[in-house]
Formats: sequence, C-alpha cells, structure tokens
Amino acid sequence: MPAPESERIRYERDERCPWPLAFSVGIQGLVIVLAPTVLIVAITVLAAGQDQRFMSWAVFAALILTGVATALQAARIGRVGGGHLLITGVTPNFIAVSILALEEGGPALLAGLMVVSSFFYVAVGAWLPLLRRIITPVVSGTVQMLIAAMVLPFALDRLKDVPDGASGAAGPCVAAVTLVVSTMLILRAPRSWRPWSLLAGIAAGCAAAAPFGLYDFARLSGSLWVGVPDSGFPGLDLTLNAGFWALLPMFLIVTLVQAIKGISDGVVAQRVALNKPRATDFRLIQGSLYANGAGILMSGIAGTPPTSTYSSFTTSLINLTGVSARTVGYAMGGLLVILAFFPKVTGVLLTIPGPVMGGFLLFALGMFFVEGIQTLSRAGLDLQHAIVAGLAFSIGLGMQHRNILEDLLGNPWGALLGNGMTIGTATAIGLTAFLELTSPRRRRLEGRLDISELPRIDAFLREIADGMGWDAAATGRLRSAGEETLASLLEPENEISTDHVPRLIVGARKEGEAVELEFVAVSDEENLEDRLTFLDEQAETPDEGEISFRILRHYASSVRHQKYHGMDIVTVRVTRKAGS
Repeated sequence: MPAPESERIRYERDERCPWPLAFSVGIQGLVIVLAPTVLIVAITVLAAGQDQRFMSWAVFAALILTGVATALQAARIGRVGGGHLLITGVTPNFIAVSILALEEGGPALLAGLMVVSSFFYVAVGAWLPLLRRIITPVVSGTVQMLIAAMVLPFALDRLKDVPDGASGAAGPCVAAVTLVVSTMLILRAPRSWRPWSLLAGIAAGCAAAAPFGLYDFARLSGSLWVGVPDSGFPGLDLTLNAGFWALLPMFLIVTLVQAIKGISDGVVAQRVALNKPRATDFRLIQGSLYANGAGILMSGIAGTPPTSTYSSFTTSLINLTGVSARTVGYAMGGLLVILAFFPKVTGVLLTIPGPVMGGFLLFALGMFFVEGIQTLSRAGLDLQHAIVAGLAFSIGLGMQHRNILEDLLGNPWGALLGNGMTIGTATAIGLTAFLELTSPRRRRLEGRLDISELPRIDAFLREIADGMGWDAAATGRLRSAGEETLASLLEPENEISTDHVPRLIVGARKEGEAVELEFVAVSDEENLEDRLTFLDEQAETPDEGEISFRILRHYASSVRHQKYHGMDIVTVRVTRKAGS
C-alpha cells in the first residue's frame, strides 16, 4: 500500500491562499530577507568608499527591485517567471567585483557592467541545454568556493571599522558575539527558531557593540520617516576603457556562477512547493532565470548591487508556515516596495556597526563555501573531478594572493588574466572541456521524430552493441530501450503537426560496461520522469499509453528527462548485465 501523502504544505504553489494569510507569511519572509539585503548593500558601498548619498539611493533602489523580482518569480508572464514562491534579495556573490568596479569607475561603471552582465545571464538561460556538458556541478561548486575565498578579506576588513579612540578589541569581540550566537542557535535551537538565527546573532552583536561606543546615530537622525532619498542615480558608463575590459570577464564569470546557482534554486523551489514533488520542469527553471536576468538588468539601470534568489530562505519559510502559494510572492514583493519609502526603518539597519556586518558576512561566506562543497559532492568526486576542482581552486586562490601574470604582462592584461576568480574558473572550464573532448566519441544519428525512423535507430544501436562485443541478450535490451524511448517521445498521432515534424538527434557513448543514450527532440510531451514516478501509484490495469513507459523502465537502468523551451532531452543508461 502506498504511503499516505504528506500534508506538510497547506497551500501549494497554484492554490488560492487567503490574502490575510498570504500577507502574514509575506511579512515573515520580509523579515528574513530584509537585514541581509540592506547589510550586503551597505558592506559593498562602504568597502568601496562611496558617499552617504549613494548609500541611501542604493538601499532604496535595492528594496524596490528586490520586491519586484520576488513578485516576478511568482508570476508567469510569457516565458518570464518561475511560477513559484522564491524569495529574492541582494546577492553576496557580487560583493568583491562590485567593490572593484566602484573603486575603478564609481557607480556609473558598476551600472554599465551590470547591464552587460544581465544580457549574458539571460543568454545562459536560453543556452541552458547546450551548456550542460561544460558548466557542470564540478565547475559551479569550485567557483562557489572561490567566490567565498575572494570575499573573505572584505569581511575581515569590517572588523577594523570602529570609531577613532575605540578599543582595539572592540571589532573582534563584537564579531565573535555575532558569530557565536548565530552558530549556537543554528546548531541547537528548536527547528522553528532556526530561520531567525542570523537575525538573533545580529541583534546580539548590536547589543555587544553598545558598550564599546560603536554607534553613529547621525545617519538615522537625518533620515525621513516617509519619502524618497535625494537622487543618487549614477547613470551608465559603457566607456570601453582598460578598466571596463579588465573587470568585464570577472563580472561575466560571477554572473555565470549566479545563473548556475539560480538553476539550483529553481530546482529546490519546485521540490518544496508541492506535497507530492514532481520531476523538475526545466521550462520553469528557464523562466526563473529570465526573471533573475530582468532583476539584474533593473539593478544595473538603477546602479545598485544585483538581486538573486535565496532557496535556503524560501525553504525555511515554507517549512515554517506550510504555505508555498504564489500569492505570498506577490504579497511579499508589494511589502518590500512599500517599505522602501520609509527611510527611517532601513536607516535603523544602516546604523549597525561594521564589526557586526563582518561577523554576519563571515557566517554567510562559511555557508556559501560549504554549499560549494556540497555541489561538488553531489557530482561525485572521483579522481578526475577531484583533480579538476582541486587544481582550479588552488590556482585561483594562489593567483589572488600573488598575481605573477601582472609582473610578466603588465596592465591591463596582467590584471585581467591574473585575477584569481578569472583564472580559477577558466581552469575548471578548460579541464572539464578537455575531459569531454577526450572521452569516448559520442556516436550520433540525426533524423525526425517519427516512427518511420525506428529501423535506422535499431540498426544504429545494433552497430554500437556489436562494437562493444555485447551478447544477444544485452544487445536486445539496448535495442528495446531505444525503441521505447522513441515511442515515449512521440506525441499522440492526432496532435502531431503535419506542417512540421520535430527533429530527432540520437547520441550514444560507451561508459565502461554501459551505454548512455541521449535522445534530443522538440516535443510538448508530458515529462517522462513524472510518468515513470507515478506508474506505481496507479491501478494494476494500465492503459495502453503507459505500456511503453513500463517497458522502458524495465530495460534501462536509469531514465532522465530534461524539458526546456523548444527542446526535450531524454538520457537512458543501459548496462551490459541486466539489473546492474
């Protein structure tokens, strides 16, 4: 008997949630994301030595754009939007490169670089099916660890941000209190309290800062209760000078990593939004990426650090409240926009002393570093992957501390090629591409998504099996798996367009004692993994349309389906020995 369905979610993503409840949950999400958003903006602006006028503008614009981006994630406007509750805030990933841009050319250069990066981000979403072999979890995990290592010095610098005459122990002591309280609550607090651990740590750090005299209330007293800050809009600077070209590759690399993280966030959002999780729909992932790209574009136009999704905050909020309805995203987005027009409220957060910000950032960077390690471990750290990750990380970190290329090449090429993030990412991508190119050659057959192609596919698979020396039984399983995969991809006969027959590309590659088949087609067919998942929950007498799915699962050791806009990719693994 199947296990009873979980009732952890009271309102699933597409269910109507009462607006009073939606606003209640939205307020909780706002509290979770407000402090990190304001603090990351403040850390970036202060570390780059920008003035108070730009600080006020950056916080005001960031809150508005965070609200808009959160609402956009919940929506489905054409292909834009993930259709899920997905909390959005300002990302710490861009801290290091944003500081460099502000120091090099001020807010206008940062705005220009962010606008260019936003188009690259959207392109990654569009090219997602084509990048899946090079931008692997090994690459993304390694770059996540590099980003944490690059930002760490800026976090430590905040520990020294104390008024003249303050005790030398003030910064480290206050940061330690922030870290200890946050860590203890995360480790030992009841589960329902854990989403508030960072806020409690910040509050404890602020209390510890008071005896040391680290507060400056002049900024708060000058803030309006309601209003718009004096315009600090920086404009755009797309001057293609040496500074622009030196910084652009770094921005594109961080943008690429942000897109990879956005993919993971979208997958998590789909899994936690339903009581009965479905297989990942990559069309929604692409929609989420397009929404993120729109947020980065708006951030660039406004001249503020860019926005990003927070799957950890989203998961905590849904688990805490049992509500994943999209209406919460709309409510939270509207509340963030309204809050931006109350400078006094955000001014309270801007009075938080620098050492507290440093302690908060140290905690966040530690979690981000571990997230990179987890991404690597999920990829499977065999010898090849370990060498790629280890070498890329060590070269990147080493070059960040001692740029030997700058001594050899001078500026701007030395600064461009010797940056730790640039060279580390290039190493990871280069080694991954080398592994892909030197792997056993993928045999390929092209045709149309039509049953008439079956004889060609069958002959192609027989040739593959003969070349590997498989016996008749193993060859039969491979041929049957290919036949049933084709049948599974075919649309019902009355729905196939007579004007355009989809293109089909069949690839096959040897992997030890197994063959990996990849069927690439344009199709609107229901996600195969969902159908395979729910077969066991249906009646024992299947309808005829499900027979091919049962046979496919019988012959293949694994079946994976990725659905994108305009493309379906079905990957089937068939082993030489049955059941292995």
